[in-house]
Amino acid sequence: MTAEERAARTEVADLTCRAAYAAVDGPTTGVALVAVGGYGRGELAPRSDLDVVLVHDDEVEVGTLASDLWYPLWDSAFKVDHAVRTLSQMSSAADADARVALGLLDLRHLAGDPNLTLRLRTTVLAGWRRTARERLGHVHDLVRRRHESVGELAHASIPDLKESAGGLRDAVVMRGLVASWLVDVPHADLERSRRGLLDVRDALHAVAGRAGDRIGPEAWRPLAAELGLESAEEAQRHVRRLGRRLAHLSRLTWHRAEAVLATGSGPRDRRPHLTPLATGVAESGGEVVLDGKVAPADDPVLLLRAAAHAAERGLVLSPVSTARMVAECPALPDPWPAEARALLVRLLASGRPLLGVWETLEETGALERVLPEWEEIRLLPHASAVHRFTVDRHVVETCIEASRLIRRVARPDLLLVAALLHDLGKGSTLDHSVAGAQMVEPLARRLGFDAADTEVLTAVVRWHLLLAETATTRDPDDPVTQKDVASKVRTPLVLSILVALTEADALAASAKAWSTWRAQLVHSLAAQVQGVLRARGDEVPPDDGSPRERVEVPAALAEGRVPLHVEVEQHATGCTVTVVAPDRVGLLADLAAVLALQKAPVRAARAWSQGAWGVSVWEVSHEALDPALLRHRFDLVVAGAGGVERLAPVEADLLEPTVQVHPEASRRATVLEVRAGDRPGLLHTVLGAVAGLGMTVRSAHVDTLGPQAVDVFYLCEWGAGPLGERRSAEAAHAVRRALTPAAAAARPVVAG
Repeated sequence: MTAEERAARTEVADLTCRAAYAAVDGPTTGVALVAVGGYGRGELAPRSDLDVVLVHDDEVEVGTLASDLWYPLWDSAFKVDHAVRTLSQMSSAADADARVALGLLDLRHLAGDPNLTLRLRTTVLAGWRRTARERLGHVHDLVRRRHESVGELAHASIPDLKESAGGLRDAVVMRGLVASWLVDVPHADLERSRRGLLDVRDALHAVAGRAGDRIGPEAWRPLAAELGLESAEEAQRHVRRLGRRLAHLSRLTWHRAEAVLATGSGPRDRRPHLTPLATGVAESGGEVVLDGKVAPADDPVLLLRAAAHAAERGLVLSPVSTARMVAECPALPDPWPAEARALLVRLLASGRPLLGVWETLEETGALERVLPEWEEIRLLPHASAVHRFTVDRHVVETCIEASRLIRRVARPDLLLVAALLHDLGKGSTLDHSVAGAQMVEPLARRLGFDAADTEVLTAVVRWHLLLAETATTRDPDDPVTQKDVASKVRTPLVLSILVALTEADALAASAKAWSTWRAQLVHSLAAQVQGVLRARGDEVPPDDGSPRERVEVPAALAEGRVPLHVEVEQHATGCTVTVVAPDRVGLLADLAAVLALQKAPVRAARAWSQGAWGVSVWEVSHEALDPALLRHRFDLVVAGAGGVERLAPVEADLLEPTVQVHPEASRRATVLEVRAGDRPGLLHTVLGAVAGLGMTVRSAHVDTLGPQAVDVFYLCEWGAGPLGERRSAEAAHAVRRALTPAAAAARPVVAG
């Protein structure tokens, strides 16, 4: 089926309508027969209805003309959907209902008074352009509700060629957006995808022998033959590729339309307004773009940096900038640098905004450069009816679900990467868990994970179905079952990641796939296996917080000639800042404030007491820090004049911060673990709350895993030992209050 065949069908229909109008001696003035909808666009499918309207001037009486006209049309080979309206009724209907207006934008003259048709077209189009700013919000709401109800053409198990996101209805809406003069759209891309879907709809009508837009599982094979494709899977990928492209264009067009409505500027206002975000990237009009200060050819990490910042901020990743980065950025080195790996994790942890950014990476060819293994599952249909999405979309949904669970595991970065990789083996003829595990080992090493982390990722992918299958088919209280599972997972870390991934995987498959019953079975089995692992002694022994190294105290500091010693070592991804100062309550809080005020993000830190001295080593993402400036800023902070009050106030975290006391973890200090979304000033907020209670930090272990800060503090009373039970609770409550916006109520501490 081709555009030429649709044009031929339209011509036959036009001749039929004109002959019928002539046969009843239809007037040539004041009355016109017009085609609307798909017939108006000249896109008749083999089983399409003819949507026609007999329009007349308000003062003209049509009498029996309409009924006389419809009878010969009913007797023709076409099904006819007809109406009779006055010119003012048509205009009023278009003004009252945006859906009517969109349908009338494509009206076409068939017979009668061409001047009346022209007046109607002009009136409807002028009204649409005049009221578009007020009406587009409502239209967008209708589009969103339709998408939520029907799903996506690219990924739904039973796609709808017309109503799905990325379907023909979206193409009509985009044409209407363009007609409003408020926004433009890549016309060649839109028409290519739209015509491709029209070809598919024609083929579907031909094989089904009836009108319809939904493609059931049984239709793919005959549809493939009608389209000249080799297999049902190839037909699915062809149709879904068209839908994904059209959905991508629709999302971009709506984003730009909303930006125009928000700013009041039209598509011709092309002055860039750049807000810097990170090295090489900025925000402009709600999109993450290149800032022009860094040449893509000089920065292999630029693409991941732009993608991560777009997803974290819920912005659109500019397709134009992305395409340029794909063309010009050098390949990432093998293995990836730490910055690239961290950016990938931040991207995966961004939640629902990941979806739009991932779509842009796919549509621009960026994924082929970053993760070539993705091609194995791109638009791959799921064999199981339980799954509501294609394999690639299911993987992205699993990452989104896993992003809500990162505070349940010690290594959220490994959970998120495992979510990304867990179904890569679905493109193989082998068991996909086995095939995936074989793919993971070289891939994880390429991403820059060390041997131990690679082993964890390989085990998680290999056994990602183990807990769900065992919990629902075996007795979790049976020691044989427990030992069998323990022999496969081997470590508590792998077990904890598997529990979280099992939940994320099920929720991504279907809302009904993770029931309360299934969750209870999985968690019960995991608890039993955890007991087996503890009995084997596989848990990591508690860290008592003792310093593992000593630094030499400079003579000038020891003799009191300087208040503190600062060293800055520059390296490829930032700076290492080492500080030695007389130990006291609040020392770390002041140092954290200094770095926050210098806008130096802390990626990791270690701190410990060395006799009378407090030693801290900070890994920061900053191009250059001046030790003299840091000392000066420290003096100001200590004097109360450093501008600490300017640090960003606490904002609502996407996930609830967790604050836990671990009394069993150390004999010489009280261990406080804090997990919260990473943000400027976070360390100062936490340490300031502790210092306000007169407690000192014997040692600290700070890390940033993706978007999450995981901070462990060994607290003591000043000049004494561990905190008592009451003081431990005070510390936890104080930190939680500091991390929680004022509107949120304080929650009880959980001791573990």
